[in-house]
Amino acid sequence: MLLGAALPLAAALLLAVAIALTAPEAGGIAAAQSRGPVRRPGSIQYAGLERTYRIHLPSSAGRTGPMPLVLALHGGGGTGLNMEQLTLGGLNRLSETHGFVVVYPDGVDRHWNDGRGVAEYRAHRENVDDVGFISALIEHLAQTQGIDRSRVYATGISNGGLLSMRLAHELSHKIAAIAPVAISITDKIAAMRAPARPIPIVLIPGTHDPLVPWDGGNLGFRGGRAVGRVLSVAETVRYWVSHNRCAPTPTVTREPDRDPNDGTRVRRETYGGCSEGAEVVVYVVEGGGHTWPGGLPYLPERVIGRTTRDIYANEVIWDFFRRHAVR
Repeated sequence: MLLGAALPLAAALLLAVAIALTAPEAGGIAAAQSRGPVRRPGSIQYAGLERTYRIHLPSSAGRTGPMPLVLALHGGGGTGLNMEQLTLGGLNRLSETHGFVVVYPDGVDRHWNDGRGVAEYRAHRENVDDVGFISALIEHLAQTQGIDRSRVYATGISNGGLLSMRLAHELSHKIAAIAPVAISITDKIAAMRAPARPIPIVLIPGTHDPLVPWDGGNLGFRGGRAVGRVLSVAETVRYWVSHNRCAPTPTVTREPDRDPNDGTRVRRETYGGCSEGAEVVVYVVEGGGHTWPGGLPYLPERVIGRTTRDIYANEVIWDFFRRHAVR
């Protein structure tokens, strides 16, 4: 689930320690209606490539009208299945309660082309059109699974979080809100043409992320090869606050210390007064690492840092998403 900076064992270790996720593997809306929730693989052809994904359809599919869609984007070196495991199936469970579809797409050779131009990765080297793929996937799901086009959301960790920010810039007419985890904005994305409208965003960075420097700089482990550059967390927040035309001073609160033994605390910063009902919300995980809050610790803490149990990213992100739609 990393940026792809190192540790090729990441995906294998994640698979080895992840919980088993079992569900029916065939059918669509009709199957969800008759057999409960459906979790299955799927694929579409785009730009000469077979692009794959996993989809979770809630039991209510087909009975409640058009459904929101959450795109959950894996980190570098991962897959859609890894992302489902990283979240411990939490997005799937929320989809059952709230009636939305979750899709876990796969990057080409386990990476997304987020615009950094990292030559080692095929997705970057061949300039794979992941923005076009996600756009085509949204259209495919709207036609086949009853997706509400006005309520399409993107979240992701690390490389997947960067792709969510790129989608906000290039697909702002389709993406209602984004939730990047364990990542700041890169210099390349910050230099893009600004999104065509205000983009609601919830950011979840860790102050002790060993791959993403809090104060900005080279991505990757200290002393290792750099795989791009990010702005600081403070600059990232200012970027989105400025774009969304929010009040510059946040309301700051603290989340309850649900697990006093996890070595973290969470501070919430909410920037209100934004244009067109947008928001900028930041959950600062003090002491947190390159991890998914409340999720699977996919590598040892000494490698990726601490995983907070004071918030659960799945719940925080859906609670944010459900308040927003493309207007």
